[in-house]
Amino acid sequence: MTPAAKSPQHDAEFERQVRPYLGQLYPAALRLTRNASDAEDLVQETLAKAYQAFGQFAPGTNLRAWLHKILSNTFINNYRRAKREPLIAPAPERDEWQDGADAFTPAARSAESEALDRMADSEILSALRDLPADFKTAIYLADIEGYPYREVAQIMGTPIGTVMSRLHRGREKLRARLAGYGPAGPATAIA
Repeated sequence: MTPAAKSPQHDAEFERQVRPYLGQLYPAALRLTRNASDAEDLVQETLAKAYQAFGQFAPGTNLRAWLHKILSNTFINNYRRAKREPLIAPAPERDEWQDGADAFTPAARSAESEALDRMADSEILSALRDLPADFKTAIYLADIEGYPYREVAQIMGTPIGTVMSRLHRGREKLRARLAGYGPAGPATAIA
């Protein structure tokens, strides 16, 4: 069914039920993408998919989990698709190379880019970003968003045992990566 074929009742009901969760989707998308415009695109794509599939949503079930499942699946699918695409130099770099522009003159950066770069300096965020997508999503949903394992399993569309395994393995990878940032040795008791 195309968007034009949806009834006004469908539109009103979708907006009424989804509106309370809009404020939760963007921060979740921003944590996954690390980029404001990518997060906006991810939320937009999530809402478009949710709108199309809204007739399949079972009333009385967890709409928040359903929306987050669409969001995380869309992120994972986009991530996998991007990994399959060949790397292409960003347009400014490609144009400078072709125009023979001075390679030592840095391009002007936006205030948003500067702020996001400073936020990204955290070793914990960096370590989390470097995890494989399935581990990152499981840790994000369970440890950052606070979903119970059962809901994480629903959102990710995997068995709860797989979620527990991904959480365990992802946390181990984080511990290994961040081992040098903890105390130098075992804590000693003060008498």
